[in-house]
Amino acid sequence: MKANKDNYHLYNTRLQPFANSLRKNMTKAEACLWKYALSASQMKGYKFRRQRPVINFITDFMCKELMLVIEVDGKSHDFPEVILKDERKQAALEAAGFTVLRFSDGEVLNNMRGVISFLEDWIEKRERALAQSEDYPPPNPRQRGT
Repeated sequence: MKANKDNYHLYNTRLQPFANSLRKNMTKAEACLWKYALSASQMKGYKFRRQRPVINFITDFMCKELMLVIEVDGKSHDFPEVILKDERKQAALEAAGFTVLRFSDGEVLNNMRGVISFLEDWIEKRERALAQSEDYPPPNPRQRGT
């Protein structure tokens, strides 16, 4: 099933308590990315949500308008079983129509400017691609509450 505004972008209410807990206990890298790049529509005017329950997963960050999920991976993501879980999560999110971008804790903490620059470039390319698509209007970063 593809995510869209009619199905609330596959929002999973059953995971909401877990998402709330994760939101209150973000990692240092997640908190920095949120504070310096994604909160308050800082990223080119787009609204990002943190610890968003989607399908059967909780994404670190999600922008509905861009159909974008951002994951910040710490050292625990180096273990084979976690890598496999991440691959399944990414495949399910991509099958639902999301693009998943991954950054390591180190990238976020040691190269925030590079991460921000990468995200800005990705958004500009996405906006151009959507503007050329006939069946999907370009997202409007100035719209609020959608």
